[in-house]
Amino acid sequence: MTSRKTLLAALAAFALLASPALAGAGGNGNGGGHGHGGGNGGGNGNGGGNGNSGSGKSGNSASHGKSASAHAGKKASTDDQAVDDVEVAATPKEKNIHAKLGRLNSLQRNINAYMNSKSKKFAGVQAYVTASAVAKNAQAAVDEANAAVTEAQNAVAAQQALFDEANAITPPTPEEQAAQAATIADLEAAVTDAEAAAAAAQTAADTATGNIPSLDDALADMANKPVDPEVTDWANGVLADKIDQMAAKLAPATP
Repeated sequence: MTSRKTLLAALAAFALLASPALAGAGGNGNGGGHGHGGGNGGGNGNGGGNGNSGSGKSGNSASHGKSASAHAGKKASTDDQAVDDVEVAATPKEKNIHAKLGRLNSLQRNINAYMNSKSKKFAGVQAYVTASAVAKNAQAAVDEANAAVTEAQNAVAAQQALFDEANAITPPTPEEQAAQAATIADLEAAVTDAEAAAAAAQTAADTATGNIPSLDDALADMANKPVDPEVTDWANGVLADKIDQMAAKLAPATP
């Protein structure tokens, strides 16, 4: 009996001594799991769970970073587009010249309309085109007359060169000298006539040019809208072709 009690007491004392030791060992194990994460966590469920949780948070953070970056890029692109739109809208559009012409659009008519129109509004431009065509033909006559002068002068020089060459080989007789002098005189007379014709042509051209009426006045008479420099430049370009056509119609027939 005494031995049994003694044995039970010894077992109880042993259990009390062992319990704190086991408790310490379990605490160290959990502590290791939390402390090292990857190392002891592999053997302990709690440690592994904590590791995965950390990884998950990291992934979400990365995803959030990408989303924020994409959002920022999209906003920047939108802002750039807005700036471009403003710049394009601020660029002035070219004005349509024909919207400023009004009645002056009729200047594009064919040449027969210029010669046959009975419109009082068209009369000033018609007179301008006709007078300009006359002046153009007169200037062409001046150019032709000046060319005739040059041709006559060249003829004198060429004939004199031939006489000089022949006379250097065989001295001319008195009769030959007289004949040569007469020939040169005739050629020089042709030069004088050509020069007179050129002078007359120039006078006619000057008169014709002076008779050209004012284009500004002609446009103002015809227009039903303000005539500004842009409109005048446009009219000059259109009328230049009409003047050429009119000049061709008014030019004297070639014999």
